[in-house]
Amino acid sequence: MDRVFKALADHGRRDLLDALRDQDGQTLGQLERCLPELSRFGVMKHLRVLEEAGLITTQREGRSKYHFLNRVPIRLVHDRWIRAYEEPVIATLTGMKRALEAEPMSKADHVSEIYIRTTP
Repeated sequence: MDRVFKALADHGRRDLLDALRDQDGQTLGQLERCLPELSRFGVMKHLRVLEEAGLITTQREGRSKYHFLNRVPIRLVHDRWIRAYEEPVIATLTGMKRALEAEPMSKADHVSEIYIRTTP
């Protein structure tokens, strides 16, 4: 589990996982486009970390090496860490946060106020 969290800690590796989620089975050349600021060897290093964490698998066909997203470790993280904290209240609050932050406020068309009696 520690390797999975270490791999997910880098935004570049998360970008690579997103690219594989959108289109599985990509070569190194295709994945290089996700991280144009890195060299080929930098992208290879990120892919190696992802593979060691079990987040991706590879398959060779001739001279080509294809990378595939392995969803199992991500699901295990979800089951262990996220599901335990899921509550309807939290889901409602995060949904409200996303909706309110989706577009910047200009001039208020409506003003609403709500009071909630609760402990701090």
